[in-house]
Amino acid sequence: MRAKAQTTALESYRAVIYGFSRRIVEAQRPIRVLEAVKWPRSVAEALKKLDRTQALPLLTADDYRNENPLGYDPLEKQRELLEIAKDIERDLDRSDPLRGLLIHIVEQYIDVIEMLKNRGTKRFWELSRKLYGSPRDPFDLQEKSVLDLGRNLSEILTRIDGPDLGLGSVKNLSAEHVVDTLNDRFRICFPGDRVKAKISDGIIADAAAGGDTVKIRSDSSFSARDVDVLEVHEGWVHVGTTQNGNAQSTAQWLSKGPPRVASTQEGLAVLMEILTFRSYPRRAKQINDRILAVDHAESGADLFDLLEFYRVSGYSEEDAMKNAKRIFRGSHLGGGAPFTKDISYCRGFFEVYHFMRSAIRAGRPELVPFLFAGKMHVDDVPLLYQKYQEGVIDPPVFLPPPFRDLNGIAVWMSFSASLTNMDGERIQERYERLFQLYL
Repeated sequence: MRAKAQTTALESYRAVIYGFSRRIVEAQRPIRVLEAVKWPRSVAEALKKLDRTQALPLLTADDYRNENPLGYDPLEKQRELLEIAKDIERDLDRSDPLRGLLIHIVEQYIDVIEMLKNRGTKRFWELSRKLYGSPRDPFDLQEKSVLDLGRNLSEILTRIDGPDLGLGSVKNLSAEHVVDTLNDRFRICFPGDRVKAKISDGIIADAAAGGDTVKIRSDSSFSARDVDVLEVHEGWVHVGTTQNGNAQSTAQWLSKGPPRVASTQEGLAVLMEILTFRSYPRRAKQINDRILAVDHAESGADLFDLLEFYRVSGYSEEDAMKNAKRIFRGSHLGGGAPFTKDISYCRGFFEVYHFMRSAIRAGRPELVPFLFAGKMHVDDVPLLYQKYQEGVIDPPVFLPPPFRDLNGIAVWMSFSASLTNMDGERIQERYERLFQLYL
């Protein structure tokens, strides 16, 4: 009788969590952040013909509202989400940690809508900073900030980007070729043709991941290295975690990504590039330079200033505009109010790396694969694993090859942990003296 009562209580609890999950998923469905922060077409066209002798075009809240409408009533959507938060607060026990997590997710969606209502204003940046963070934020509990880490990595990467490393990265592959290649690879990783690559003209970046699709911009060219990166970054991580979230029988909210999960998603994707040796210095530098660019824009740099930052850093005119455009999505062009999401890549890498290393060092390697159970923040993993043990969360169906067998990662993280106890600066000085002596 006792076992039957426990089963009935679990089924009842799962039904409640599933109900809230479905309500959250449905409520957030029309909220499309990256679509909403795209520049209005009139401004994008004006910038194609602009040079530094002319004034920057005005990009106002009215431009966003009139040329890039949200497609839903923001106030009504916020009221709907607030009602969900109240119901979660009422129906879930105060001692249940899922109660606080689900309420926080709902409140983030409310803030997202508030941010999008304020596109083209300083308030947009204030909410972006609240949701995605700022380069000046301290990294975890340390004195160093995200910007400090970005500056340090930039100095290293600038020194090593050269022809002596190996094969170059000539961008001689068409979007059509990339789509065909990725689809051949996805058929192996994702059985049943569940995941596909396709051509798209509606994205800012060269590529973007959807629920079961990797979109490739039709007018972009790619290198063989780029294809390798897209396979693991967009496919294995972004689409893979969405697929695992969709497969959750109860925790359906894990199929969607509120801002709080951005750093873990992007950090896990960058880490995957590194673990599989797909990345390369120029790619890593481009990701890291986003931290410096966001900081420049927060400090008042306008679009022209940011274009100059990228030019001086060795980017072509086309790439300088692509990268600067990312920072000013949803913003006006005058500086001081950027979209800060792009700090997520490096910030997330540091967070995920240290989580994995800590899990291995603590003798809890079973936590590491749960990073792929859906779209979550790295700090959620212990809670979700506990709920897996209780029968509420399902394990990830899809795992990338490096995470199917953790032996290699466990050894790598173990050696990495031991190296932190050594005096790296003294070792560096010793070898630099040798370099200067003979080279």
